[in-house]
Amino acid sequence: MLAGLQNVTFEFGARAIVEDSTWHIQPGERIGLIGYNGTGKSTLLKLLVGEYQPSKGTIERSRTTSMGYLHQDLLSFDSNDSILQVALGAFEKVLQLEKEIEELGIELEKTGDEKTLHDYSDKLHELEVLGGYNIHHKTEEVLQGLGFPNEDLKRPYKEFSGGWRMRVLLAKMILQQPDLLLLDEPTNHLDLPSIEWLEKYLLHYQGSVVIVSHDKYFLNRMVTKIVEVYQQQLHIYNGNYDYYEKEKAIRIEMQQKAYENQQDYIRQNERLVERFRAKASKAAMAQSIMKKLDKLERIEDSELERPNIRINFRVDKTPGRVLVELKHVSKAFGENVIIENSTVEIDRGDKIALIGANGKGKSTLLRIIAGVENFSRGERKWGHNVEESFYAQHQLEALNVNNTILDEMKECGSQMNDLELRGLLGCFLFSGDDADKKIKILSGGEKARVALAKVIVSKANFLMLDEPTNHLDMHSCDLLIEALSKYEGSIILVSHDRYFVSKTANKIWEIVDHEIKEFKGGYEEWVAWKERMARQEAESKKMTGTKEKETGARNKKQERGNIPEHPKQAAPVIQKHTHTAIDKDVKKEHQKMQKQFQQLEEQMARLNIKKTELEKSLVDPVIYSDKQKFVAAETAFKNADQELKKLNAEYEIIFEKIMELEQK
Repeated sequence: MLAGLQNVTFEFGARAIVEDSTWHIQPGERIGLIGYNGTGKSTLLKLLVGEYQPSKGTIERSRTTSMGYLHQDLLSFDSNDSILQVALGAFEKVLQLEKEIEELGIELEKTGDEKTLHDYSDKLHELEVLGGYNIHHKTEEVLQGLGFPNEDLKRPYKEFSGGWRMRVLLAKMILQQPDLLLLDEPTNHLDLPSIEWLEKYLLHYQGSVVIVSHDKYFLNRMVTKIVEVYQQQLHIYNGNYDYYEKEKAIRIEMQQKAYENQQDYIRQNERLVERFRAKASKAAMAQSIMKKLDKLERIEDSELERPNIRINFRVDKTPGRVLVELKHVSKAFGENVIIENSTVEIDRGDKIALIGANGKGKSTLLRIIAGVENFSRGERKWGHNVEESFYAQHQLEALNVNNTILDEMKECGSQMNDLELRGLLGCFLFSGDDADKKIKILSGGEKARVALAKVIVSKANFLMLDEPTNHLDMHSCDLLIEALSKYEGSIILVSHDRYFVSKTANKIWEIVDHEIKEFKGGYEEWVAWKERMARQEAESKKMTGTKEKETGARNKKQERGNIPEHPKQAAPVIQKHTHTAIDKDVKKEHQKMQKQFQQLEEQMARLNIKKTELEKSLVDPVIYSDKQKFVAAETAFKNADQELKKLNAEYEIIFEKIMELEQK
């Protein structure tokens, strides 16, 4: 065991976070720590690292266990060093060794002392054992994986914003390779490519990892165990997040049945006591039943702590077919070109996810669509009857700081009563008296949730949402997903939460080479399509490489034997050698192989054309609208892809045989 809690109770004042809880972390485990906001997930991590002490029980840590703890408070760290130097801080021992080697080198130049030479050699050997010659390469690799371009590695750490600083500290943490890595919301400040890189890195991480995250996709791919903080207890599930959801539903159902059975048993016995209490002959029996009921360990009602309040959008007006249109729009910040000569439109019923790496201009494009960002060329046009609502971080400035949360919601003109508004605010993590708090005392995250709630009640028929799930817990995300899936208006959103995008979007926009590329389909179809494109490109490169190899071999043979090349012959050509005669059997076999080679080339060419046509049909909206046609097209594509792989394998085998025969 690396670390854990043994019968731990921890209290903040009168409020218990956990009671008599036990949790052991074993080597090689990848654990997701989950729970509603405020249940104490971050507190548990602080208990594990020793920042807090339990009220009862013990925190167990092996003496040899090294820990790395990534959390939001680290952002208070500042430095004039470059981000490369900050991340290299992970290799403290190696850096100290490098310094000592440098000092010994200077001394050796001056004195030529033999002892200094031995020390110098020993230190060099120690540096090699510690892998000191690779630390710069490893550090650059990790920083690049987390989204830093090469030219930024020498920039001072203090020049970067909070999100980018957190990436540097994450890089340092994973380079330290502790036995136990504790990550509190590691994906909060990452874009999609960086999240995918982090997933791949952590999947091969040798130590144990505990992750607090609201990202279901990330948890599903990363963890093999879920620990849930619920009703002051730790509930452990041996599987990923999907397994946890199914298993929890089963556990709740079983607990509910046990609770109901026990309640029936209690009621029956209470009726017996009531009936026999007044009778002297049965008084002892009634007393015995009462004692038995007092000793009974009561099963708790399994009803969830938080009610499943519905979020309902209200749309007053129906817009025209086109809501907004961009024609030949260009936008740049100095030398940094965002989009160039782009033309797109958003139609009624579109639910678009704008995705991609940070710095590609997603939020800028959203602001252009909203009409709050200028552009250098082109035209932006609203459609008929469009009532838009835009949610982004800068919208927080529009909140009246002297209002209470409830008053701010009333000013939206939603015509919802106080009870309905309080119910809606509950979905955005404002329960009970929280609705009466003044805006001015709220944190940044709380203000963001108020601004998002205002968008929900705005009656708009077109929503523009920039990272709407950033400050929500999983339950609130699920409620928002459900509401957006039923929303009758149109949406364009920017989000790095893949689960949220997969459940809300019916179109994907991506900025590629300063142009907006549209994919007509959901996130998972888009991912599958990207993977197919990548495979196709890899196969194409492989084919090109094989043909180049074939051409090179033919050229060498021509040089060696001065063989003329037949202009129409694609396969290697056999001619009579001037120096040696080819055996008749070999020649016969060679001709047979050559014929097969040509037939395969023709088959592959036809199949490649067919595969390309099928690829195009898969993104055709006509095909997408008809489920049977889409399934048939997808099946045909998969069959063509499999056949092509099979032919390609045969192609390579026959080519090698021809080469062997020509050497005889």
